[in-house]
Amino acid sequence: MENRIRVLVAKPGLDGHDRGAKVIARALRDAGRCPVRVTDPQTNRAYYLVDEEEFDRIKAQLGDEPTMRDIGKRIAAEGYSVLVPNPFYRVAKAPVIPEEQVSSFNFQTDMPKIMPLMASINAPGNAEKDAVAFVAFLDAQKEVNKGKKIGTQGYCMGGPLVVKTCAAVPNRVGAGGSFHGGGLVTDKPDSPHLLAPKIKARMYFGIASNDDMRQPDAKDKLRESFAAAKVPAEIEVYSSKHGWCVSDMPHDAQGPIYNMTDAEKAWGKLVALYKTALA
Repeated sequence: MENRIRVLVAKPGLDGHDRGAKVIARALRDAGRCPVRVTDPQTNRAYYLVDEEEFDRIKAQLGDEPTMRDIGKRIAAEGYSVLVPNPFYRVAKAPVIPEEQVSSFNFQTDMPKIMPLMASINAPGNAEKDAVAFVAFLDAQKEVNKGKKIGTQGYCMGGPLVVKTCAAVPNRVGAGGSFHGGGLVTDKPDSPHLLAPKIKARMYFGIASNDDMRQPDAKDKLRESFAAAKVPAEIEVYSSKHGWCVSDMPHDAQGPIYNMTDAEKAWGKLVALYKTALA
């Protein structure tokens, strides 16, 4: 068996100035040197794996989308160990959309590129299998306190994945946050909101204004389902459009979708949720 060199790339702090560390780590990875993680040596909390082999045992690869990485690092700065997976690993390696193409990505004309990705994670049972594998992976890390519950958050299509994760591993997941989640309430028997009775986590749903206009009864059905299941859930409609939390979200015809004020409000809600439910 080939002995591959493993390299630890560290940066002193969580100030976000880690571009150099990432460049070095990726260069080493691409050269076959397999760096294991980039970490803050002071807290040993903020880390992300760069070695693809390390993640093969759960048949997934770590996401490499810059915005999601930044969100992960910000959560880590709150004192949590963080996993940012690529949910499309079955059909595409990360980064699924190259960084230089994100700002020009058009959800209308580029929809044919998205559909196979969505299909891979929406196939029956896939999200639930991933949830079990991701939680098992986290629990195997020495940085993770297995005496504490796990939190999960998602944006856009990640909203339903959050609900499915909470339902798939109810004894480990203690908090779930969905922000401008799409497809949370459908007329199908497998609609995510119907999973409420299987969930033991505290939930938060931030709904975009245009999503609410398109489906005004969705928030009411969410409330009814979680209330009937006696699962604590806060459901809030924001004045911003779908995608407001994602800083590199492409503009629409009216201009920017990202809204820093509402994004920071949503962030405060998420942190409060985790502080309460994961204590």
